[in-house]
Amino acid sequence: MTTVVHPGDSLTRRQRVVYVLVLGALTALGPFTVDLYLPAFPQVEADLGVRTAVVQLTLTATMIGFGFGQLVVGPWSDRVGRRMPLILASSVHVAASMMVALAPDITWLMAARVLQGAGAAAGGVVAMAMVRDLFGGYPLVRMLSRLALVTGLAPIAAPVIGSQLLLITEWRGLFVVLAGYGVLVVAASWLFIVETLPPARRVDKGHSTIGERYKALFADRIYIGVAIIGGFTFTGLFAYLSASSFLFQDVYGLDPQAYGLVFAANSVGVVIGVQTSSRLAKHVGPQWILSVSTAVLLASGIAIVVLDQADAGMWGTIVPLFFFITACGFGFPLVQVLALANHGKEAGTAASLLGALNFGLAGLLSPIVGTFGIANATPMGAAMAVAAAVAVAALWFVVRPWTVPALSR
Repeated sequence: MTTVVHPGDSLTRRQRVVYVLVLGALTALGPFTVDLYLPAFPQVEADLGVRTAVVQLTLTATMIGFGFGQLVVGPWSDRVGRRMPLILASSVHVAASMMVALAPDITWLMAARVLQGAGAAAGGVVAMAMVRDLFGGYPLVRMLSRLALVTGLAPIAAPVIGSQLLLITEWRGLFVVLAGYGVLVVAASWLFIVETLPPARRVDKGHSTIGERYKALFADRIYIGVAIIGGFTFTGLFAYLSASSFLFQDVYGLDPQAYGLVFAANSVGVVIGVQTSSRLAKHVGPQWILSVSTAVLLASGIAIVVLDQADAGMWGTIVPLFFFITACGFGFPLVQVLALANHGKEAGTAASLLGALNFGLAGLLSPIVGTFGIANATPMGAAMAVAAAVAVAALWFVVRPWTVPALSR
């Protein structure tokens, strides 16, 4: 007879597929909100009559809203359950998307993007917390790797889809599409998502208040270290995303569709990274896989700078970018697993703080690339290399991989 250790162990294969599909759609809402309109940056710049750096700040506004929203939704979901915060916050996203589509000026656009990001926050944080409610050990690795595949692919696939949508609509139409996607997410949550945190599990001695939950997280050196790794990995990725539209279209001369194809090619690297790391985690500790992936991040960022200074052209940027993004794919699920493994009792708060650091740091730091001007790939590559260097330092000096306990099977 098989013993059910975690609630998810009793789910049928069909039920697990439904959870992956619906939670994956929820997880993708945030990245699509951030990145769908990247190919339209030059259009926004011309339509609203603002500078490149100001357009990039709309990306920052979204990620700050996304980070702040997660800090609210995560602890809230630990207190009242997962389902209600998910549906209400996603409904806010729908309304904010229409506000962006109707924005008459850059100030309105900035404010609506903050609200849109905050509304999208529920998808990622609640989906991650629900997986932790249901699974532990290696099954947790497997389920989080599937969500991490969405997390990694969505920021890269979104500009591809956005570039194709620009063939039939202008930039405002992209946000009407996002509103429609939000409506579908709300409907799917209402119809298919059941509560994974029953009332009896919402109160636990030492974990019942927000203060106690945050105290448990900040007392965990491994959690803090992997949160820093995740935040700076995302910072490197978003330095690329925020600069790439101008770099590939204005500097390298690609049209929006060709620019989208570059992202499509890079998406293969994310798939390779996520799927390979989840399988390796059966045999090798996640922390040791991170030791390799963070080193590849650093080497790739440095390679972009060196090759750009050597006038290697567009391919001198694209090739190391592929390795950088593949390394991101390796790291995404492992950061989540190491962060949540020992925090099942405060999974929503743990997931929210992890997401807030990811998107908050990325939102604050990645637009710095634009302040140096985007005449070549060097500022972008330097930002990616610095972010990777911080991730490497966090692994070896904060996490200290040799101290991480093995995952249960």
